[in-house]
Amino acid sequence: MIGNGTVLNEWKLREQMCEIGRRVYNKGFRISEDRVLCTPTRISKGFMKPDDLCIIDMEGKQISGQRKRSSEMLLHLTIMKARPDVRSVVHCHPPHATAFAVAQEPIPKCVLPEIEVFLGEVAIAPYETPGGQKFADTVLPYVKDTETILLANHGTVTYGTDLEDAYFKTEIIDAYCRILLLAKQLGRVHYYPDEKAAELIKLKPNLNIPDPRLRLGLENCDLCGNNLFREGYGEFSPEPKVYVHPKLMEQAPVQIPIESRISPPATSSNGSAAPRYNAAPSSNGQAKTGELDVEALVQTITDQVMRALGGAGR
Repeated sequence: MIGNGTVLNEWKLREQMCEIGRRVYNKGFRISEDRVLCTPTRISKGFMKPDDLCIIDMEGKQISGQRKRSSEMLLHLTIMKARPDVRSVVHCHPPHATAFAVAQEPIPKCVLPEIEVFLGEVAIAPYETPGGQKFADTVLPYVKDTETILLANHGTVTYGTDLEDAYFKTEIIDAYCRILLLAKQLGRVHYYPDEKAAELIKLKPNLNIPDPRLRLGLENCDLCGNNLFREGYGEFSPEPKVYVHPKLMEQAPVQIPIESRISPPATSSNGSAAPRYNAAPSSNGQAKTGELDVEALVQTITDQVMRALGGAGR
């Protein structure tokens, strides 16, 4: 049964899940309020047959099916319990999005309009050993305000009103991550401004796509910089290291750590101390190199003078 009360042919759902299984790894589809159709463990999801699928209850107990249900179904059930409107969950390991999950690099905003409209903000859940309830619970701080979550060092989970909707989000996030990686290879990523992001977000109600920033009020949200889920992260607070928005560069300019300033100076090819260089933000927010760190230069000159005086006194 789907949300509007329409009864679907269970066999058709099985065939659809097998088709989606040829493209992704792990699925679950709610066929009634207390029954979920899910994929089995230890079988290639690209070669499943309708008879291979299992039915479980909302606590994970297997009701039917010749094969054992997937151990990661607890993740699917946790999302469905927290979001009764969700009918389908897709969990898989798309390579480009999983690369961001492994790097724990937050997904940048204000880059591609389609992402703003169809995905909105993407959260990163902290790492936990897959398979158990503790792993499933890592998504709870974010599940109500997004339908696309990176699982740190693991993969992705997306969800929605049906299988196509959930799978569509998986395709979008992996394609976006691939575009980001390609753009970075060309040299840099450009961002459009907050007011343009607001224009895109205001389109979502007409498309029946919710966005928590509309509820909070766009004027109260940092649309392009800090992540909406910062508070939800708790102790786990992944910070951008590669895709840093210019406004964040302005808020926290790059500085050489104190311990680096008091460490022994580096030496050049002729054996003399070499001045350090600092990476500082330029006027457009992009990091630039080649500017001398004044404190490091003073320290280098002082060291050279002291060594010269020491040699003269011998």
